[in-house]
Amino acid sequence: MRIPNHSAIAAAVLLSLAACSTAPTQNMALTQARQGYDTARADTRVGSLAATELQRAGDTLQQAEQAWSDRKPEATVNHLAYMAMQRTQIAQDTAAGRAAQAVVDNAAAERNAALLAQRTRQLQSAQQTAANAQDSSARNALAADAATEQARQADARALQDQQRLAMGQARINSMQAELLALQATRTPRGMVVTLPDVLFDNATSTLRVGGIRTIVKLADFLKADASRTVSIEGHTDSNGSAQSNVALSQRRADAVQAALLSMGVSAGQVKTVALGEDVPVSSNDSASGRQMNRRVEVIFSDDMRPISSN
Repeated sequence: MRIPNHSAIAAAVLLSLAACSTAPTQNMALTQARQGYDTARADTRVGSLAATELQRAGDTLQQAEQAWSDRKPEATVNHLAYMAMQRTQIAQDTAAGRAAQAVVDNAAAERNAALLAQRTRQLQSAQQTAANAQDSSARNALAADAATEQARQADARALQDQQRLAMGQARINSMQAELLALQATRTPRGMVVTLPDVLFDNATSTLRVGGIRTIVKLADFLKADASRTVSIEGHTDSNGSAQSNVALSQRRADAVQAALLSMGVSAGQVKTVALGEDVPVSSNDSASGRQMNRRVEVIFSDDMRPISSN
């Protein structure tokens, strides 16, 4: 019998251990998320005006890095890295919006101070004129000035009303454009955005990356109008028991709600409904029909009235 060479065996074991310990040293999505977060954190404006949003981005990035360190599946790491990038962008956008609002507020304060000074001077002038008015001619002149001032103020108020109406219409137009970008359709219950079955992992309630992108847009829309509410309805096909289908539709609706809340949407703006297989939009007799029935629908309140699931 041939005796094994111990040196050769040791070398083989070392090579095997080295091969097992070899792992990718870099994840592109995680690297990009880290670079974006570092850039946002270096911006003092973001740190001071969007500290909470930046903290959320940092927490999500830390989760992604921990998942990478723990050698979790690459899809998990990529998903967390994508969420970190989105939250970093939200922090940067929030800081920019608050900085712009501060400029507007300062300008408004200065304008109000100037108007107050002007009105004070006008009042003092009117009082002086009244004190010096000794005859009817002076009183008539004062009355004419007052009438002119009243007319000017009425014109100014009318102009302000027109500006407010124009701003309100612009806001409505903007919101309608955003809903169209989300491929929303109008129904008697309001505008509806449909998340198809392909945006979830097969037969689960786990959102895929494509679904996250859509939910980011939904979150931005809801945060821009805190009075707007949505109902998230889960639907399934007729395969499986009615009880299991209701449970799956509830989990999927809850997954969409959880994603929206994690992106900063108020809990009071969102509710979920599990409808299972009860409200099909196509026949369950074909594969294509069943796929259309497997969906999550997000129904927006119409004109800021509470939404209904009926």
